[in-house]
Amino acid sequence: MINDILNIYTNCIGIFSMVYILWYCILAILSYYAIKTYLNNKYFIPNNVVLKSNYLPGVSVVAPAYNEGPNVVYNVKSLLSLSYPKYQVVLVNDGSTDDTLQQLIDEFELVKVDFYYQEKIKTQPVRGHYKSKNPLYSKLLVVDKENGKSKADASNAGINSTKYPLFLCTDVDCILKNDTIIKLAKPFIEAKKRVIATGAGIRISNSCEVKEGFLVKIHFPKGWYPRFQELEYVRAFLFGRMAWSQINGLLLVSGGLGMFDKEIAVAAGGYWHKSLGEDMELITRMRKYMYDNKLPFAIKYIPESLCWTEVPATREVLIRQRVRWARGLIQTLYMHKNIFFNPKYEKTGFLIFPYFFFFEFLIPILEVTGVIVLILGLFILDVNYINFFYLSLVVYLFYLIVTFISILLDDIIYKNYANTKEIIILIVMAIIEPFCYHPVNVYASLKGYYHFFRQKEQSWGNMQRQGFSTKKN
Repeated sequence: MINDILNIYTNCIGIFSMVYILWYCILAILSYYAIKTYLNNKYFIPNNVVLKSNYLPGVSVVAPAYNEGPNVVYNVKSLLSLSYPKYQVVLVNDGSTDDTLQQLIDEFELVKVDFYYQEKIKTQPVRGHYKSKNPLYSKLLVVDKENGKSKADASNAGINSTKYPLFLCTDVDCILKNDTIIKLAKPFIEAKKRVIATGAGIRISNSCEVKEGFLVKIHFPKGWYPRFQELEYVRAFLFGRMAWSQINGLLLVSGGLGMFDKEIAVAAGGYWHKSLGEDMELITRMRKYMYDNKLPFAIKYIPESLCWTEVPATREVLIRQRVRWARGLIQTLYMHKNIFFNPKYEKTGFLIFPYFFFFEFLIPILEVTGVIVLILGLFILDVNYINFFYLSLVVYLFYLIVTFISILLDDIIYKNYANTKEIIILIVMAIIEPFCYHPVNVYASLKGYYHFFRQKEQSWGNMQRQGFSTKKN
């Protein structure tokens, strides 16, 4: 009886694995065509022509900050140097307990001003708005508010304070390329359908040379965990999200770099202040809003590296981040469970949500149950280890192929690596990733699920950044 159940379980896992591989083959094809289309059309309307357009939309850059004293001045200087004729920087101090606000006041000559603040999205109380006495910093607006225990609440206060129809949400530790705004805004101008959000590739700033908030030279990450995350970012942004963008199926625009239609974002309710995966949850509600109101829409992804961010350099901080991500995933799926297989929501209900449930949420659970079954089978059950070995080998080799193709495309298109040695290091990291790094992610995911079901409180907190001036990892 037990052996029969085990055989059924093994067959189900085998079928699941084959479906998973087949779907990633489809994603690979979609990603190829999406990248090819983008590169072919990249210079169809040059950026300098778009910048002179009378229809150029204004953009507000929203950057929440919590205890970011080491980085905040440099970050603001970087944001104020972006090339775009009509934009503002809205820095939200989310009740920091360090000297974040005072550093801003001192460096940018800020004074508290009377500000007409409309709370279109409810947030924790805003204590005041600050503007600079120096005309050089006229684009800067600092919002000081009480801590809301989430990035979502801080972002909403920033959105409430913006004056332009588009807002770009970023993280305070991010370094943006000089032309980031124009490249993200371009789809809003060119597309036939109403574009409600755009995103782009994010790279790792650990070990890069950064001077006063400006990226001087790109270096390959030196730390163990940053290098593994380099692999993740290459796969996720270049391979996965380009494919979803090709079929207008993006459900996630990174919180580190995403541009949004403010009218739709506010109408959808803004970021959910209790969410720990606020970026995915907002896109989900924006999609629902467009479906509910029968409005055609598009969400675009730009296959270019426009943003560099500091990633966790230690296992402790990485686990803390991934626990929050995992909990954010299950929060979103549970909160919007009425989307599943609902004809009203078209591909979101029949394709996108099922994908995230089966291939994102369930994978860590299936992996752990598989290990448990294997261990039990070693002692008390009659397990066909030959079939199990071949199945595992096929999945592993397929993972390597996907990763190697992603590395190759990344090097061909962007040439971010200084020499062949760095590519070889990435390949070696890819080979050992399933054994050294992936288990850490699985553990963090299961811990996040556990916290969700136990309803354990968790805030966005401090990711213990080293700061741009002291990068050593």
